[in-house]
Amino acid sequence: MRRKPIQKFLFLTLLSLASCDLPRSWGEWNSVIVATSPETWDVVGELIESSLEARVHTVRPEKTFRITHQDPMALNWDRLQRFKQILLVGSIDDPWIADALDREPTENLDSPQIFQLHDVWAKGQLATVLLLNPDEFDEAKALMPDLHRLLDGQYQDWVRSRMFMSGRNEALADSLWSESGFTLLLPKLYRKRAEDSTYIFRNDNPDPSELIREITVTWRSADTEKPSQDDILQWRQDISDLYYNYPQVLDLDLAQKRQLQIGDMIQDEIRTTWSNPPGDLFPAGGLAIIRSITCPGQGRQYLIDAWLYAPGRDKYQYLLQLETIVNSFRCGEANTHPNRTN
Repeated sequence: MRRKPIQKFLFLTLLSLASCDLPRSWGEWNSVIVATSPETWDVVGELIESSLEARVHTVRPEKTFRITHQDPMALNWDRLQRFKQILLVGSIDDPWIADALDREPTENLDSPQIFQLHDVWAKGQLATVLLLNPDEFDEAKALMPDLHRLLDGQYQDWVRSRMFMSGRNEALADSLWSESGFTLLLPKLYRKRAEDSTYIFRNDNPDPSELIREITVTWRSADTEKPSQDDILQWRQDISDLYYNYPQVLDLDLAQKRQLQIGDMIQDEIRTTWSNPPGDLFPAGGLAIIRSITCPGQGRQYLIDAWLYAPGRDKYQYLLQLETIVNSFRCGEANTHPNRTN
């Protein structure tokens, strides 16, 4: 009667020891190696690319993931199988699927389905398995929405977790509410600068020549009518001219407008790009997220301007960071602090 627990303990111990011998994974979380045969890739490759390489608009349309196909029977597979993000496509009979399951067993092997394995060939690795029945490639199409939601959702969770590695500046959020009647939840790396009713929060780590994230919050008395898009853009330009270190010009041809509801607040958003003035000797540019929010309890109209400068970098993760901060905005009376209960 004792043998099964002892055998299970020994099995888990051996797995633990084996994982200690694994090399560390490498690569970025938004780079995915797709391991499948050339024949299968010819059939499902376009489906996977169109699903996982969905474009988001930053400075220009940008892929959310970078997809690279690799034949797992080729000579360089022993190196690429150590990537952080791997997508294994095939049936239970394919050697690369069987090898992964031998290293990281799972109970449910019904096809078709999507499941994930951890630390298969490297520490810190996430291997997603798209398990199909042999030669039933049409099954892959129905699984593409689930595959995108899974990987993109995990990437967004990783970005939001990573952005707060320095800590959540809840003390700043509380002080903003007490002194100004609004609040934002920012990572501790952001520095605050306030002039009159304009608050600027800036993170230019590690080097402002390489990366800047900045959020400005300001307000004025709310009119009876909501401001038009032209009013919002002119307001943003006035703030830029007064307070920013370097003049910015918005590209109105690329402006995208939408309305969001966050909690009980309606937010009007304009998303576009900014650049230095034409003819500038040191051209620069980036993404801008501009939101206008009415706070009736205060009689205020707020403007939030979040902009990014990240030359030569993938910008999707920084876009998600700015969205997370802007979405945390709240306004109201002091006794309605969103982080307190009465």
